[in-house]
Amino acid sequence: MEIEFRVFETHEFRVGEDQDGTFDGIACQYGKKDSYGTTFHPGVFRKGIDKGSYAYLFMHSPYDPIGTFRADEQPNHLHIAGAYDDTQSGRDKRAMARSGSARELSVGFVRTDLPEWKKLAEMGDEDRADVLENIRSARLVEVSQITARMAAVPGSKLKTVRSALGAMYTETGEPTLAERLADYDREHGRDTAVAEAVEQERRMIERRRRAALLKLA
Repeated sequence: MEIEFRVFETHEFRVGEDQDGTFDGIACQYGKKDSYGTTFHPGVFRKGIDKGSYAYLFMHSPYDPIGTFRADEQPNHLHIAGAYDDTQSGRDKRAMARSGSARELSVGFVRTDLPEWKKLAEMGDEDRADVLENIRSARLVEVSQITARMAAVPGSKLKTVRSALGAMYTETGEPTLAERLADYDREHGRDTAVAEAVEQERRMIERRRRAALLKLA
């Protein structure tokens, strides 16, 4: 299971004025290309939403739940509505949402529309790009409240956040789909965008590792 994250720039996030701690907003927009170059299609969560409550997190941390919500799919977006926990963290995050310092939403999901990775690897560039760039079916995992202006950060920086958070959800040593495709492309002499993106991320991780070592020194 590989959890992915997306942030959408939207002002459709409302926090109740009363003391009941309610909120509602748009967690995912359809038909709009995001900073990863992917597009969610209408009906994407039709079979991937539970009827019960979901954990509402802060910055995708499973160690910092701040409330609960229910989700329902609308023609053009995924709508959520819920309430903050009556805890110190829940009250703090509600205050941050109301002040504007952390009032954006990011959705965590698992794609359910992808073929087995070897079949995907064997596709031509155009067919593979169409599959990877168009999300037609997915399972909702959680929605997080995130700090202001995260939605406007270029894709490269979002990938930094995504890769760091993704480590919480993936098994140690298990390669991601992107890494599997990149390895396949290199073995077959294919120069693709997937392989280039994985190499850029590897270099970025190495630069961060070296910077950390320099600080220790």
